[in-house]
Amino acid sequence: MSTEIVQLVGQIGPYLSTAVTAYGVSVLTRAEDAAVDATANLGQRILQAVWRRRGEQGRTDLEAAVHDVAEDPEDGDAAAALRQQIKRALREDAALREELARMLPAAGAESVNVTASGERAIAAHTIRTAVTGDNVTLRP
Repeated sequence: MSTEIVQLVGQIGPYLSTAVTAYGVSVLTRAEDAAVDATANLGQRILQAVWRRRGEQGRTDLEAAVHDVAEDPEDGDAAAALRQQIKRALREDAALREELARMLPAAGAESVNVTASGERAIAAHTIRTAVTGDNVTLRP
């Protein structure tokens, strides 16, 4: 298997898990909901792109794999089976590989982890104004 496919599936995995956990099996046919987390939306779009390009047997296999992950999101074997379905589709369809690669955030894009710790702690990637504390009065 090419390194490109392995890397692509590695990048896609978290999006698939989030989408399947959020939507279950309906992820394959569900219309996008703008209020849903962007990660789940991307995972859903990835699964739908794979779904559209598979034949009847491929769709049946993909649906079964998605169902297994939806039933037990913590089951590593189910997640591996879903990744295997994606790998199979990517091996068989170069255009799909290109389509999915375009959907993913650019490699090397900034990864941000924000952590707040302690009572009344606040955290964000960017804060323009933060006001905390007891009896705070804001004045222009």
